[in-house]
Amino acid sequence: MSSFPSCRTRTAPPKTLVQFLGLRQGAPIDGTVSHIAIVDDEEPVRKALKRLLLASGFQVETYAGGKEFLAASADVPLDCLILDLHMPGMTGLQVMQAMKAAHRPLPTVIITAHDTPEMSEQCRAAGVAAYLRKPLEERVLLNSISSSLARAAARSSPAPRR
Repeated sequence: MSSFPSCRTRTAPPKTLVQFLGLRQGAPIDGTVSHIAIVDDEEPVRKALKRLLLASGFQVETYAGGKEFLAASADVPLDCLILDLHMPGMTGLQVMQAMKAAHRPLPTVIITAHDTPEMSEQCRAAGVAAYLRKPLEERVLLNSISSSLARAAARSSPAPRR
């Protein structure tokens, strides 16, 4: 009989600092959870992104198109928007413009499978937080969301007194 513990009882070491500290990616230390909306006309993309973001600790809402999102999200408190650029009915840029017109600007991560330099420039001029090409890299998407949320929080916090 061996005095060594069974390999089956060991747990894998944490792979990231977030795991090591026992924190969840979307849950800041103050206990609030960031609420993310995903708007994409492709159901497999919505499902995959939702799984990733839920596993990272975010609250997630999904919408199949811009019109559905605008109609259903008016009373939903959101912190960030992941928005497909090319969708039937309304483009991602049109959704952003409608959000701004309704005085509901959100940090927005644009995702697209049809990248062009002109479209990238239009999105950046419209104020997107990040412009990512499909297929998405998980780490890049999560970092883009975290950066967008941090910038939005910094803008909304009061300036320090001198």
